[in-house]
Amino acid sequence: MSEEIARLNARVDELETRLAFQEDTLTQLNDVIAAQDAQLRALVGRFSDMAEKYQDLSYEMQKGLKPGEEKPPHY
Repeated sequence: MSEEIARLNARVDELETRLAFQEDTLTQLNDVIAAQDAQLRALVGRFSDMAEKYQDLSYEMQKGLKPGEEKPPHY
């Protein structure tokens, strides 16, 4: 009986060790995902700013005329 208890204790110890490593891995992965989320949000914001600036420059290059507001060639 004592041998069986020792074997069960060893299994429990092994499972607890694996669980601890898995929890650590999950924490590390969560940190990476949070950092990537922050980077993605920053990039989306920068992309939106650049798209707006591009649109403004396009309008400016067309002498302030928006698409569909161009004067016909005979003017």
